[in-house]
Amino acid sequence: MSAIAHESYAADTRPAGSRQPTGFGMVLYRAKKSFGSPTPYLMMFGIGLWLFAYWLLCEALSLPRFEKIPGPITILTDWLSASPNQGTSIYTPDYYQHIYVSCRRILVAFLLATALGVPLGLLMGWSRKVKEYTFPLFETLRPIPIMAWVPLAILMFAGYETPVIFLATLASFFATTLNTMLGVQSIDESYFRAAGCLGSRKRDVFWHVVVPGAMPYIFTGLQISIGVAWFSLVAAEMVSGDYGLGYLILSSYVNSVTVPMVIGMLTLGFVGWFSSAIVRFIGDRLMQWHVKALAMQGR
Repeated sequence: MSAIAHESYAADTRPAGSRQPTGFGMVLYRAKKSFGSPTPYLMMFGIGLWLFAYWLLCEALSLPRFEKIPGPITILTDWLSASPNQGTSIYTPDYYQHIYVSCRRILVAFLLATALGVPLGLLMGWSRKVKEYTFPLFETLRPIPIMAWVPLAILMFAGYETPVIFLATLASFFATTLNTMLGVQSIDESYFRAAGCLGSRKRDVFWHVVVPGAMPYIFTGLQISIGVAWFSLVAAEMVSGDYGLGYLILSSYVNSVTVPMVIGMLTLGFVGWFSSAIVRFIGDRLMQWHVKALAMQGR
């Protein structure tokens, strides 16, 4: 049993009636608890208020600066129409092709960034020598905007697909690595001393202290990195792409069809939110001890 997870073991030995639920039961428990608080109702009120303001500015009053922007009724009518006025709706095959291409690119980029960034971040946080070798270069490249990498990516990689995936991977990689490194550095030194007193080898300390101890930071970083990957991907698709939500947004603007442009933006928001929720769900499943600790704190 790892030193980090050991503290949660005592909670599992309590009587069955006082134990916190796990797995899917934990999801239902948190959802039920959430609906018993004002939080979801305030969220719905905030969304409704935003939609009302959007409708008021663009369609009801048609104020200057807003008159060229399609309002929510116009967008919803076209979005759900079998014969949309501006060519994009839930009934057009191209709409799903754009979503599929962007999601495929994000999946590849996110998996690559995770496979590279998590091990590097663990090593940078655990080993001072590795950090001294890599951190200066890491901090030099990290502030460079993704758009500045676009010409270099086009020169390095052929076609439309690889440059876009490279740019999304690069942006996601920096967020994943940095959060993983900070996760290792946040582990209490007493865990390392306790493992040393028990005669643990370095390999055992790494797998049973470093990895589980950094896990909350890793999944926080993964939630950030998938969001960073999405907006980097869209920026890359606007410059180098033939399909994808970024390409849909830019081509709609160039062709002066504003409704598909907003539909692409809203779709991007929904798909991005769903992908972050998946990462959060996987993190909760892998860190039951951490989820139970948060639940006991009312979070």
